[in-house]
Amino acid sequence: MNGSAVLDDGVLRPPWGLSGRLLAAIAVAVLAGSLTAWAVASAIGPPIFEAHLLESGTADPAVNRHAGEAYGTASGLSLALALVAAAVSSIVVSAFLARRIQRRLIGVRRAAEQVAVGDYSARAPLIGMGSDFDELARAFNTMAADLAGIEASRTRMLSELAHEMRTPAAILEAYLEAIRDGVAHADEPTIEMLRAQVARLTRLSQDITLVTTAEEGRLAMRRRRVPARRLLDDAAAQIVGRAADAGVRFSVDVAPSAATALLDADVDRLGQVLTNLLDNALRHTPPGGHVRLGAARVGDRLRITVRDDGEGIPPEHLPRIFDRFYRVDTARDRAHGGSGVGLSIARSITDAHGGSVSARSDGPARGTVLVVELPVVTSRPGAGGAAATGS
Repeated sequence: MNGSAVLDDGVLRPPWGLSGRLLAAIAVAVLAGSLTAWAVASAIGPPIFEAHLLESGTADPAVNRHAGEAYGTASGLSLALALVAAAVSSIVVSAFLARRIQRRLIGVRRAAEQVAVGDYSARAPLIGMGSDFDELARAFNTMAADLAGIEASRTRMLSELAHEMRTPAAILEAYLEAIRDGVAHADEPTIEMLRAQVARLTRLSQDITLVTTAEEGRLAMRRRRVPARRLLDDAAAQIVGRAADAGVRFSVDVAPSAATALLDADVDRLGQVLTNLLDNALRHTPPGGHVRLGAARVGDRLRITVRDDGEGIPPEHLPRIFDRFYRVDTARDRAHGGSGVGLSIARSITDAHGGSVSARSDGPARGTVLVVELPVVTSRPGAGGAAATGS
């Protein structure tokens, strides 16, 4: 079958494995070396022998001829035996090494087969045959660990997404059945409630699309140079009314160096980042609390902080609060109306701008600080308006 063999699992594979191919390659190399040695010895040996014979002063042609024949026979036989012995020993040693390499690679192959069928817990053992092979095993294990993380995140996301959609869908179904059975009436309050649940589903769909697009690097942005002060003022204007309604004090503290800083940014996208962070702080700050928006320039970075004195975050939750659908307190966050992707969207958009976002908290009931750092435009503003870019 075209020089291939079919194994018991039905997979078409070449008849020779790695050890066979290594052995064949080494045998060819040994043969080529032997032929080269023979040719060099045959070409150089006799002239050198004749030169030494002439220097010895021997003038008898018969003696010279006999000596030459004796040299040719002895050197040819000894060289042939030496080359054969070298070839045999080389092939034996090569076969041993090839088999050893093949046995060491069996663990890597089995781990790869496990990963291929979805078992991302498989790990390749270190082969112990040099740094290159060990680096290969480490790279494979890193890949398997990353795939395990991605799969866990995907599973959790699907589970959370189904849960998020279940509540508004159940409400819609219950009210529609009640209206159909005449138990409830399609009055204005009911229609508004149904409209709110549809809006919740729509918003959830939009949020998931946005964060997925951003994490895949396909987020389209219209970036231009904009004063940082404008972004901060716009974000403050959107939150100040809601803070007042919630009974939460809100203040803005922008350093002069930050107010004059320029950013190469999509105004709408970064505005969404700040709005999400402020909304998150407001949701987790009780009446009488305080939310502060601050900004300062640190070198060539603009550092924006959203600080609250609300519920705070336990230390074990801090590394994951920017994951999709991750909640510190699931029941409380749903009661607050959060979809669980606001912080994830903020991180994705910030990353797309070449910045970073982080969080710190001293623990429950001790408030939270969310920090966004963005690169500042250091060159002179050039001509030109908005430019559509894909990130």
